[in-house]
Amino acid sequence: MSQSLSSEQTIRLFQEYVIGTYARFPVALVRGEDSYVWDSEGKRYLDFFPGWGCGLLGHCPAPVVEAVRRQVGQLIHVPNTWYTELQGRWAEALSRRSFGGQAFFCNSGTEANEAAIKLVRLHARRPRYKIITFEGSFHGRTLGSLTATAQPKYHEGLGPLLAGFVYAPYGDLDAVARLIDAETAAIMIEPIQGEGGVRLPPDGFLAGLRKLADQHELLLVFDEVQTGAGRTGKFFAYELAGVTPDILTSAKGLGGGFPVAACLATAQAARGLTAGVHGTTFGGNPLAMSIANAVLDVVLAPGFLENVARLGLLAKQKLAALADAHPKVIEEVRGEGLMIGLKLRVPPGDFAALARAEHLLSIPAGDNVLRLLPPLTVSDAELDEAVKRLDAACVAAEANLAKAAA
Repeated sequence: MSQSLSSEQTIRLFQEYVIGTYARFPVALVRGEDSYVWDSEGKRYLDFFPGWGCGLLGHCPAPVVEAVRRQVGQLIHVPNTWYTELQGRWAEALSRRSFGGQAFFCNSGTEANEAAIKLVRLHARRPRYKIITFEGSFHGRTLGSLTATAQPKYHEGLGPLLAGFVYAPYGDLDAVARLIDAETAAIMIEPIQGEGGVRLPPDGFLAGLRKLADQHELLLVFDEVQTGAGRTGKFFAYELAGVTPDILTSAKGLGGGFPVAACLATAQAARGLTAGVHGTTFGGNPLAMSIANAVLDVVLAPGFLENVARLGLLAKQKLAALADAHPKVIEEVRGEGLMIGLKLRVPPGDFAALARAEHLLSIPAGDNVLRLLPPLTVSDAELDEAVKRLDAACVAAEANLAKAAA
C-alpha cells in the first residue's frame, strides 16, 4: 500500500472497484501545490479548474494546512448538540459579510440547496410550495436539488421527481411572471450559471426577480455554490447586481478544498427551520470550521478581492486577444472575476483534451463552453502561461479542423 502506483495501475483499480459515476480523465494526480498538480509519472499541470473551483486558494495553501494541523490535534468532531466557538465565529463573519441573518452549515452545495428548499416550504406553508428555477441551471445531485436543476439529461431514469418545481428560460422576466400562481413560494437562481455555461443574466434581470418576489410575497433564493467566496471579485455575486436575496447557498470555495457549505437566510426566512426539522452529522464540525475561518481570513484581507477583480479583467483581456487570433475555435469569452467561460466552435471535451496535452487542466460546461476557475491566488505570470497553453491547444484544434475539411 505504501508503494506509489502508475497512472495505468490506478486507472485499473478504479475500473474494477469504483462505481463509474464520473467520466474520468486518464491522469492519476498525486500531489498539488499552489496552481499546480503532479501526476504519478511526475508530470506537472497548471490547474485552472481545481476541484470545480473548490481549491479557492490553490492546492495545499499554507493557511489551510496550518489550520488542519492545529485543529486536528485539538478537536475534530463533536455533534451539533453542543456549542463550538469556531462555528459561532464563522456564522457571525458570514452574516456580517452578507445580508445579515443566520446560517445553517453542511458539507456540500447540494446539501445547502436541500436546506434552502426546506426553508422555502416551511416558510410559505401550504398551499404555497412551488419553486421557479431556470433552464440550464444546476443545483445538485440529491433528488430535491436535482429536480430544481432544469436540465432533463440529469433527470433520466430517476422519476418520479419531487413535485413543485417549474422552469423558466434564463433571463426571461416575462416568462417568470407568467409562471407565478397561488402555489408559488419562491424563485431560485444562480446569479451566474456555472454548469450551464458560465452564463450571465441580462442587465436588470436579478433586480426584476427581486421586484416580482416582493410583489407576490415570494422568497428569492440565490445559489452561489460556485460564485461565492470571492470567485467573481465580490465576496458574493449578488453584490455585483446590487440585489439582495432572502436565502443564499454557498459551498465549493468556502473551505479551500475541504467539504464546507452554508445556507444563509434572513431571520424571517429562517424562522421555520427549528430544532428537529433539519440537521446534519458532520456540518459545522470543528475541523471544517477551523479551515473555513482560515480561508475567510485570506479572502477578506485588505485588497484581496480587488486583486481578484483585477486578475479577472486581465484574464478576459488576454483571452479576448486569443479569441481574435483563433476565431474558428473560440466564439466568445464570458464570465466575471475568475469565473471564466470560453464558448467554443469545437466540442469542449475535445478541446479540454488538447489543453490537457499542453498540461493545462480545464473542464467542459453546457452551451459548448470550456470552463476555467483558476485559484484566486493565481499570478499574472501563470495567467500568461495558461493563455500560451490555450493558444497551443487552439493551434492543434485548427489543425484538426483542417484535416477534417481535407
